[in-house]
Order: sequence, then structure tokens, then C-alpha cells
Amino acid sequence: MIDFLKYRIIFFIFSGILIVASIGSLFIFGLQPGIEFTGGTLIDISYNNQRPTIDNLKKTLSEFDFKEIEIKLIGGKNINLRISEKNITNDLQQKISDKLKTLGEVEDGSLSFETISPVIGKELRAKTQIITILSILVIVLYIAIAFGRVARPISSWQYGVASLLTLSQDVLITLGVFSILGKFYGVQVTIPVVTALLVIVGYAINDKIVVFDRIRENLLRKSSSNYDEIVNVSLNQILSRCLSTSLTTLFPLFAIFFLGGQSLKYFSLALIIGIIIGTYSSLFIASQILVSWLKRKEKRAVK
Repeated sequence: MIDFLKYRIIFFIFSGILIVASIGSLFIFGLQPGIEFTGGTLIDISYNNQRPTIDNLKKTLSEFDFKEIEIKLIGGKNINLRISEKNITNDLQQKISDKLKTLGEVEDGSLSFETISPVIGKELRAKTQIITILSILVIVLYIAIAFGRVARPISSWQYGVASLLTLSQDVLITLGVFSILGKFYGVQVTIPVVTALLVIVGYAINDKIVVFDRIRENLLRKSSSNYDEIVNVSLNQILSRCLSTSLTTLFPLFAIFFLGGQSLKYFSLALIIGIIIGTYSSLFIASQILVSWLKRKEKRAVK
């Protein structure tokens, strides 16, 4: 049997290093928001025959000196272009259309321009933050209620707070990685990435509930055992389940990341990072926080 509690301090130090590094990265580099949040222009186009490559598209549009351009290949012949310019005149639209048509036969009626204003982007960013925070708080409230029967030796609300702390770590470290990728590789935080963050919250909380639920069951069965022993036994009992669940989820995500289209690349990457960190925090951090609280409480009682 693995003694998880023996290395509790090491787990906390490792998490602390990751959290500090993530906060530092976010503070220094920040995040690169996608066009959905900053405003810009979306261009959709489909080619009847073989579509041009991303390099050919960038080379063809380079004469317009767009500050930022993102190209996604969708399906077999569709292309989505996102450029930072917010106010494209009809004359400039025509020039862009003419350039794109030189690369191949364009499907009738497939070429379209759509402008996203900065106001819409700002509103979308604010709503995204609210949704993320509310999702986490509702989950914590659910855990506090679900574990209401467990009042010994840790209160039910402490299970909720431990979940909140570890969920915040999962999201924070994922954002920290994207901050570094944004700085050095220009990776943007888009709507799919935000969606992945919400999926991470749901996936990670499921792992934590599995851990806490096993602790609760063992507390009810082994009322005479001390809390440390019950936590250790519980973690060993659900170790294989958590790891197998995470691995079976990661395998298809790696396939999507390496073999899938550009539009799903960073969506899958965010999930890969979040699931790895979420599994780690569920097994090695969440329950360890509860044990640390109990030990601190016992020390105060002795004094």
C-alpha cells in the first residue's frame, strides 16, 4: 500500500512551485486573447477543388500588412480566416476577395466577411469570467451539501473549500501554460479554450468527488480508525480507477492534438493539461489539505 501522506509536504511544495510559476507567467506575459474577445474580422471561404495551404494563404495576404492573422482549415475545403483589422472597407474587402480567388476556384456564395466589434468582445470576456466563477462556486456548494452527513472529524464545508482550492490550482496552472505558449508561440485563448477550461472544472471535480466519497464511505464503516489511515486507504482504493479514467480520456485527446484539425488543437491541449493537473490534485492535494487542517486543529486543541 502506498503511503500518500508520507510525502504530503513534497506534494504541497511541487504544487506551490507550479502555482507561483503560473501566477508569475500570467503577471509578466499575460494571455493572448483571441479575436472573439478583442474584436476583428472573420472571413469564411470554401474552394471547389483543392484548397490552398496555410503558407500560401499567408503569403498571398501578406501585402495587406495585417497586424495579426489566424488561419484554420475546416473540413475538406473550408477555410476560416481571423484578422485583427476591425474596420475593413468595402474596397479592401474586394481586394482581399480578389486575392483569395487567385488561389483556386471559390465555391459560389461561400465567401463572407463578419466584423466583431471590441464592445462585443469585451462583453463576451466579462460573461466568460462570470460563468467560470459561478460554475466553480455552484460545484463547491454542491459538495458542501452532499457531504453534510460527514461531520467527523472534518466539517462538510471544508470538503467544499478543499475542492475550490484545488480547482483553482487546476485552472490557474492551465492558464499559466497558455500564457507561456502565447508569449513564445502566439497561442491565443479563444472560445474553444475557454470551453475546455469549463470542461476541466467538471472533469476535475468528478475526480475529487470520487476521492471524497470514498473517504466518506470509509469514515462511516471504520469509525474507530484515525482520519490519516482512512484517507490513505481511500486513496489506494481509488488510485487505479482515477488513473485508468484519466488515461482513457487522454489517449483520444492526444490523437486529436496531433492528428486533428487546427480548430481543435488548443482545445485538446487545454484539456490534456487540465486533466493531468486535475488528476494529480485529486489524488495528491485535495485530501492532503483536509489532513493538514485536521492536524492543525489537533495541535490547537493540545495547546
